[in-house]
Amino acid sequence: MPAVTFQLHKADVRTKARRGTLTTPHGTIETPVFMPVGTAATVKAMKPETVRETGAQIILANTYHLFLRPGSDIVREAGGLHRFMNWDGPILTDSGGYQVFSLGAMRKISEEGVAFASHIDGSRRMLTPEKSIRVQQDLGSDIMMAFDECAPKDASREYIEKSQALTTRWLERCVAAQTDTERQSLFGIMQGGFFRDLREESARAVTSFDLPGYAIGGISVGEDKADYLDVLDYAPDLLPEDKPRYVMGIGTPDYIFEAVERGVDMFDCVEPTRIARHGMAMTSRGRLNIKNARFAHDFDPLDPECDCYVCRNFSRAYLRHLFKAGEILSHMLLSEHNLRFLSRMTEGIRRAIDEDRFPEYKEEFYRKYGYE
Repeated sequence: MPAVTFQLHKADVRTKARRGTLTTPHGTIETPVFMPVGTAATVKAMKPETVRETGAQIILANTYHLFLRPGSDIVREAGGLHRFMNWDGPILTDSGGYQVFSLGAMRKISEEGVAFASHIDGSRRMLTPEKSIRVQQDLGSDIMMAFDECAPKDASREYIEKSQALTTRWLERCVAAQTDTERQSLFGIMQGGFFRDLREESARAVTSFDLPGYAIGGISVGEDKADYLDVLDYAPDLLPEDKPRYVMGIGTPDYIFEAVERGVDMFDCVEPTRIARHGMAMTSRGRLNIKNARFAHDFDPLDPECDCYVCRNFSRAYLRHLFKAGEILSHMLLSEHNLRFLSRMTEGIRRAIDEDRFPEYKEEFYRKYGYE
């Protein structure tokens, strides 16, 4: 039996939205679920217990960054990532494929893997499917992602065809390299760019390995929203109904709602903590820029509808003061609020699916947020 299992509980009667439970060695996760990103074994500006208080059920850490610093051998020596970062809940590790993709001219892709220059010190490094799995096994995550090539959004059909075939061959090597299936599960990644027939071909290939879960890769990489939705209109249906479906790198409410509506169960993004460090807050009435002068005398909470620690204790005026004064606390508080906002939103999505009112919940949320 795989370390991670999925049970589908409920399907929305009018859309493809679904409710499920993901069971892992470090806890049970209710889906759909948003996963905060702890790239370097920490969610930026957040203590683990604070992340948990926002309602987060699982966090994501990154193979590429932990491979470079501090090194997976050190994490293994510490007893694994859960103990190293004092997070007792489930952890998913990204394979590093997207990070080496983002290095651009600093990396070279071959059949063996990806040779690249470290963004830290410029040293030459190599990630292969086998090394990615070895690092993730050192980290001890509950869910490991297969090493894949994330092709550029404007790549030619010829390039995408070769790229998705390479991803399949790398997946086969990842499966062969995994030595511990009792404590960790490996998810495969569908590629194929924006070509439906190549997506179908990739889906047939990756699902032939009968893994515990699958991701839809190569979207939310800078393409137009229409192209993102075009892939989501059919791609989830190419994956098994009884396995979790994951879209990497989505963290805005509209992208999450649209993914859920089309049958996606899992998603992650640095968005909520990244925008917090720039003074931006997600609220039920849309984004709020705390830097604006109009908040200097505003003693209301960030979002009167929010139940987070920040909204219960601090005003917009105080948060603006912290940010303008360059206080680190502003990053901490805005990050906490934004993560709680997305957690509350997905809690609402789960309730709405359970109660067969997902379209109404989406419509109400969009209207208040300002999408319509």
